[in-house]
Amino acid sequence: MQDIRSARFRAEREDDWIRLDGLVTRVEKRGLSNLSFDEARELASLYRNTVNALSLAREISLDRALHAYLEALAARAYLAVYAPKKALGGMLWQLFSRGIPQAVRRSGFVLVMAFATMILGGVAGYLLFLEDPTWFNTIVPGGLAGERGILSSRDELEAVLTSGADGSLDRFSAFASYLFSHNTQIALFTFALGVVICVPSTLLTFYNGLVIGAFAALHADRGLAYELFAWLSVHGVTELSAIAIACAGGFHLGLAVLFPGQMTRRDALRHAGYDAVKLAILAAAMLVVAAVLEGFFRQIIQTPETRILVGWGIGGLWLAYFLFSGRGEDKS
Repeated sequence: MQDIRSARFRAEREDDWIRLDGLVTRVEKRGLSNLSFDEARELASLYRNTVNALSLAREISLDRALHAYLEALAARAYLAVYAPKKALGGMLWQLFSRGIPQAVRRSGFVLVMAFATMILGGVAGYLLFLEDPTWFNTIVPGGLAGERGILSSRDELEAVLTSGADGSLDRFSAFASYLFSHNTQIALFTFALGVVICVPSTLLTFYNGLVIGAFAALHADRGLAYELFAWLSVHGVTELSAIAIACAGGFHLGLAVLFPGQMTRRDALRHAGYDAVKLAILAAAMLVVAAVLEGFFRQIIQTPETRILVGWGIGGLWLAYFLFSGRGEDKS
């Protein structure tokens, strides 16, 4: 008897369900804008009829297969009618043109904390080297130091700063891939570990500063401070800023745990996560740019003045993007 009722119920309404399924499929593939005005109105009408049919099917206890079919169709139709429809490109454009720079402008305090932590680490690394050059071996991992060390002569250090002048870019292509992977891991750690009351993020960022400070002191001791500054400028302005921005995202999370205010820690963490995640996405994008600059352009550009101009010029573009993009649409 139930099978007969289900068959009759389906036969009376199946044409509408098939039509609704077709319209929903078109929306899923091409967006709601693909429908004409009449088709969009028909979609809404068929959706309401299908929901009513589903409610009636539940009341008269029709078979489960029909229930499952109608539930799935109604759910798909609901998303087609009510969910906001934006192409991936549109969402990315909104994120990078408005969401991220607005998040940066709202994050002034944690950004100052992050950059200050890195600068303090740099000063500490520089002073430790001046006190005892063997600190370089303690601070800087062997793999990162490469051919540079406290026994390196000026000529040896300068050779590293001018490597790649012969235009052999194949090895630097692989180097750029390595740098992207390595620096992204650092940024992710400084971001993700910030939730542990900011301590690991602070230590990692401070340590990055220590390494830069030790390198700077080594080269300054050999009379290559200006050359190192130029060498680092090409990629370092973007790369170090990315790591500091990732750290600032971690600070957002850690401060939400430490000082939730009137909210529960869970709600405070969720609220802080909106801007924190945007900073993490920005840091990842900046690291991609830094990897290209370090793996290719730093090798092609050999004059210190041009290296400084390129590195700080790109830094100026980042700053202009942060300050002015999405201006006038900031949300508190």
